[in-house]
Amino acid sequence: MAKYSEKFKIKLVTEYLQGNHSYGSLAKKYNMGGKNRIYEWVKIFEAQGRDGLKTRKTKKRYSVQFKLSTVQFIKETGASCLETAIRFNMNSPSLINSWVNSFKLEGIEGLKPKSKGRPSMSKKPNKQSKEKEQKLTREAELERENELLRLEIAYLKKLRAFRENPNVFLEKHKQHWHSNSKKKGSD
Repeated sequence: MAKYSEKFKIKLVTEYLQGNHSYGSLAKKYNMGGKNRIYEWVKIFEAQGRDGLKTRKTKKRYSVQFKLSTVQFIKETGASCLETAIRFNMNSPSLINSWVNSFKLEGIEGLKPKSKGRPSMSKKPNKQSKEKEQKLTREAELERENELLRLEIAYLKKLRAFRENPNVFLEKHKQHWHSNSKKKGSD
């Protein structure tokens, strides 16, 4: 469950927008520790309305390409994670920040989904799977290298298009991401 409810967020945002309190006084009044979170809520509310403050019932999955685009947007424009979240119609600047950090540490590999849960605790190593791994190792390495090269080429093409005309590129991809998010949500 989320730490702060949608109702609470809206209450604080409306108190701020009415002009009776500053970010700091609201943080003190509700014992929140810092004013940054309230600032984020206000900015997201101004950009996305009430929907921006809703807690998602299901975890949204983002493609590697989308994550890479947000990270590249930050690098190219110098935008903050909050500005980027608003630009890409997201409500979690901290998620974008984690993508940026993963990209700095691991590159594109850091943006790929990772398996969840603990690894199995089987005591007997499976000899057949080890033999298959050894046979497929060279083939798997080549496939991995091909995939990384394809990603790099796609990235460089998008970077070139962005540098040539940033506004057209961003509008085109904003529409593409918007249509993709509708498709994923209808499943």
